[in-house]
Amino acid sequence: MNARQLEIFRAIMRDGSVTAAANSLAVSQPAVSKVLHHLESQLGYKLFERIGGRLVPTMEAHLLYEDADRVFREIEVLKNLARTIGERKIGLLRIGASPPITYSVLPQALLKFRQAHPTVKVHLHALPKKEITEQLLIGDIDLTVTLSTIQAPTVRSEVLAGVRVMAVMRDTDPLADKAEVTPHDLVGRPLISYGNRADVSPMLDEAFDRFGLVRDVSIEISSSVGAVPLVSGGLGIALVDGLVRWSGFQGLVARPFSPAVMMNVAISTNSARPVSRFFRPFLQCIREFL
Repeated sequence: MNARQLEIFRAIMRDGSVTAAANSLAVSQPAVSKVLHHLESQLGYKLFERIGGRLVPTMEAHLLYEDADRVFREIEVLKNLARTIGERKIGLLRIGASPPITYSVLPQALLKFRQAHPTVKVHLHALPKKEITEQLLIGDIDLTVTLSTIQAPTVRSEVLAGVRVMAVMRDTDPLADKAEVTPHDLVGRPLISYGNRADVSPMLDEAFDRFGLVRDVSIEISSSVGAVPLVSGGLGIALVDGLVRWSGFQGLVARPFSPAVMMNVAISTNSARPVSRFFRPFLQCIREFL
């Protein structure tokens, strides 16, 4: 029994005759009769008997009808869902984002995106870059937003904006009075920053080398937001990205690090997999806040 046969059988049961079923389905009576006869031939038994000029359902028809009606309703629900998805009223966008992105521009970008696409479900994976890359490659997420480009054979990355490295300190720190913080200012001060594996580390090392100094990191962090409790606790000054709104953390201030070192906000997709149809709308939203 295919979907068309199911629809016609259900209509005859509901309307009581071939003629009424044909009218409700907006098809010809011979077409309905032909489908019914073909269905009965496939099943090997009669579904209707003509008694006194009326079409009367057999016991077999009554047995089939309840489940047939339920299946047909489920098909209608599926059709409506497919139509709704086609009209972009519903869908799913799976985003992988590094913590600094999650704590800064992502909420604003998602708010604007959700206003335009309120029925689209969003799955957010706030993870370190390595784990985000793995999920992008295996297809568990549709796109990533990170503080550096992802280097992988099938990954396509686009730099959205440059973000300057900042020196984050307590607002009572003497360096808070300076307009910029240089490597010389950090001599003798415990430094909280990225480890040698971070993409930005060579540029930070070069900045210190220009002053004849070595960047000696006391506490290594993988994500800038991890510096918040450390700086607040008096464990040192952090050299981290300026994407996070550091002024939003009580007792902390941020000053530009000089010479300027830039980190790149990048959005990436996997070219080996289909791009989500919500990628472009989301990209537009996050660009507005960068």
